[in-house]
Amino acid sequence: MNIYVGNLPKTIEEETIRELFAAFGEVTDVKLIKEPETGELRGFGFVRMASKSDALKAIRELNGHEIDERTLIVNEARPRNDRPGGYTRGGHGRRNYGRNF
Repeated sequence: MNIYVGNLPKTIEEETIRELFAAFGEVTDVKLIKEPETGELRGFGFVRMASKSDALKAIRELNGHEIDERTLIVNEARPRNDRPGGYTRGGHGRRNYGRNF
């Protein structure tokens, strides 16, 4: 099961997230999202766990958990096409990802 983890500190490391979730079951993948231009963490990522029941327990226990004075947002990741927002084509063919250009 894929889990969204938001409001992460910009200094967090994948291994720290892996260890946090491993307390609830087998973690098969951790992906922290970075800014393409700078490589800086964007403050969210995804954790994939082998067992759905373990993943649901991790979500219940870790949503609201604090790391480095940041309160985590943890929930089941939704497929890209189910998320609100997305991009729209701008007048010059540029993609608008919610940024003001």
